[in-house]
Amino acid sequence: MLHFAVAGSPFSTPKPGGTVEGLKQARKLGISAMEIEWVQNVPNNVERMREIRSVAQYLDIFLTVHAPYFINLNSPDKLKLAASKKRILAALSMAEIAGARSVCVHAAFNLGLPPAKVYDNVRRAVEDILKKKARDFPHVNLALETMGKPSQFGTLDEVLRISKEFSIYPCVDFAHLHARAQGKLNSKEEWDELLDQYEDGLGKSALKEMHIHYSGIAFGPSGERKHLPLRESDAKWKDFLAVLKKRKVGGVLVCESPLMEEDVLLLKRTYD
Repeated sequence: MLHFAVAGSPFSTPKPGGTVEGLKQARKLGISAMEIEWVQNVPNNVERMREIRSVAQYLDIFLTVHAPYFINLNSPDKLKLAASKKRILAALSMAEIAGARSVCVHAAFNLGLPPAKVYDNVRRAVEDILKKKARDFPHVNLALETMGKPSQFGTLDEVLRISKEFSIYPCVDFAHLHARAQGKLNSKEEWDELLDQYEDGLGKSALKEMHIHYSGIAFGPSGERKHLPLRESDAKWKDFLAVLKKRKVGGVLVCESPLMEEDVLLLKRTYD
């Protein structure tokens, strides 16, 4: 089954807002999933996490999390590297309590280093983080995201390779890949090839539990600039949904459109 998720509490959530009220509003709108946006910081209120878990389970809402942006697993600064690992571990641990399935992470900036060196630095950091998995987040996936700029770690090859090594799965952001490829990866044939590569890397069953990001996107020579509403972009979203349905892709598709629930519902209704 493929869930369509809103990225954060819907805009229409009644005041005072918050994740719990956002979950209730999502269900009222007919949305069955949410990505909780911990992009600035990770909360540490355990009781609040338990409340989120309870409400999400009652409403049958599939949860994922977006970890803080302030992460660079390729940093040469030992303090910054340690802080990056700490933020990821906090997100994974709190996600476990909240009942989320997967935590999306922007892993690293390349900082002008050769790709092989960046990969090795990220791999060693991920290995260190996952040493805590059995104790602190046994049921949560660490999803390294495909990124929209060549200056960032996060090609499909990179995230598939590291995911296979550690038996995790990535967050495939199709908009980021489209921007990084300067307008390519926007057709049925290209998406089929990409999903073939994903399946070859992680196994046939991997398509049943994907963590996907999707939206329209503006880009320039340096890659991603900003996310766009679907109808204001070059995204061939109807074709994209047709490929997902044909391939029986499951898991969650988080729509990162600036229109929030409007575009989530557009995708869901079209898919259905």
